[in-house]
Amino acid sequence: MLKIENLHVNYGGIQALRGISLEVPDGKIVTLIGANGAGKSTTLRTISGLVKASEGSIKWVTDENPEGEELLGKPIDKIIGTGISMSPEGRRVFPDMTVLENLKIGAYLRKDKAEIEKDIQWVYSLFPRLEERSWQLAGTLSGGEQQMLAVGRALMSRPKLMMLDEPSLGLAPLVVQDIFSIIREINRQGVTVLLIEQNANMALKIADQAYVLETGNITLSGTGAELLANEDVKAAYLGKSKKN
Repeated sequence: MLKIENLHVNYGGIQALRGISLEVPDGKIVTLIGANGAGKSTTLRTISGLVKASEGSIKWVTDENPEGEELLGKPIDKIIGTGISMSPEGRRVFPDMTVLENLKIGAYLRKDKAEIEKDIQWVYSLFPRLEERSWQLAGTLSGGEQQMLAVGRALMSRPKLMMLDEPSLGLAPLVVQDIFSIIREINRQGVTVLLIEQNANMALKIADQAYVLETGNITLSGTGAELLANEDVKAAYLGKSKKN
């Protein structure tokens, strides 16, 4: 389980996160929703070690270490080594490398070659289109295919927790449906998911637990179903006016 307590992050004079606390339980899908600039991506980037926090705690709690291992201050490769991976916003595949080469980069910390080959086949089973295009340069793929590749690459580190930053951004509605079906399937296969998504409707439908982030503060939390039914959430994020 990932446990965040009183997390503060400052960019210059701007407070991006103002003491947020949240939990991502093992085996669940947890989503963070909020407007642009609310601090969603900052949260993921801080967990993964790309951004430094000014205060607070991010702990990785396991059966072997119930007190939790503090992740703040650890280098990125050590954080990945604990079992956390991220599929970043904007996909960020390596355009001049093939699909297969991109996937192998996701396993760069691993030494178990036979298991890496098995995991490549696992990713291909989730994304048959990637197998069809395994020798194609990533830069020539469609936006949806690049998103599939970004998710597949993140899976190659064999994560216990996978963080997804805006996986549906800029994609056609049918492709979005595919991506969300695959997120569900990844979770069914034992990977915990922390999802940031502007498509709040889709995110809340698949989330076990959800948090609303507004200007660096968590203002609401509950199950995905509870937030879907919340009138304030409907008005702010689902494009539905509040009932008078």
